[in-house]
Amino acid sequence: MALSFDPRSIPILPAHEHLPPVSVAQLHPQSLRQRFLAPPVWAPDVHTDRWIQAEQTVPAAVLIPLVWRPHAADQGLAPQVLLTQRTEHLKKHAGQISFPGGRAEPDDASLVATALREAHEEVGLAPERVEVLGSLPTYITGTGFEVTPVVGLIEAEPQEHDSLRLTPDAGEVARVFEVPLHFLMNPAHHQRHAVEHEGRALSYFSMPWRAQPEEPEYFIWGATAAMLRNFYRFLAA
Repeated sequence: MALSFDPRSIPILPAHEHLPPVSVAQLHPQSLRQRFLAPPVWAPDVHTDRWIQAEQTVPAAVLIPLVWRPHAADQGLAPQVLLTQRTEHLKKHAGQISFPGGRAEPDDASLVATALREAHEEVGLAPERVEVLGSLPTYITGTGFEVTPVVGLIEAEPQEHDSLRLTPDAGEVARVFEVPLHFLMNPAHHQRHAVEHEGRALSYFSMPWRAQPEEPEYFIWGATAAMLRNFYRFLAA
């Protein structure tokens, strides 16, 4: 079922929070490892989409890949978050920005295994390259998937900056790109929208990203933005 509105066109609600960004020091791999080893008490901002009320949920997982290049010239910066733009012909979430991931299969040993398998199938990221840091609370999408976000660290060489030597599945993935983690972990870049949809007042987050003024904008919204917002809450707690 397609949405009856363009999520880009919905007005942005006035900012009513003045939340601090997560510091770059907290985004260093060692700090991230420690946070998952000793998680704080915290609560997610959002648990579920409300576009469609699915009767049953399907277990699924996504990988939130954090790409770290410790020997690059910009070594003082935080990792990059690897994201994909889905192809336009897909039945669900066509053209949207997403993490690599999908539904759990019977042969998957765990939801972590699901996330790693899907990342390998979708973008060619070898599971052995991923250091799994941990998982965030599940998120239920409007299309009925109960998604476990798995956070993984990928150490990359500086010369891999453009592609990580990935081989995206052309049938599912139109583009692979990266966004600085420090950008996404700054609430100043978290926009909240509100819309009346099928008689209900709904709201959602967006985090538009453009690497350069002349480049296209990636409109990160919906489930992907919600999971990133929850990641922020986890790190900022």
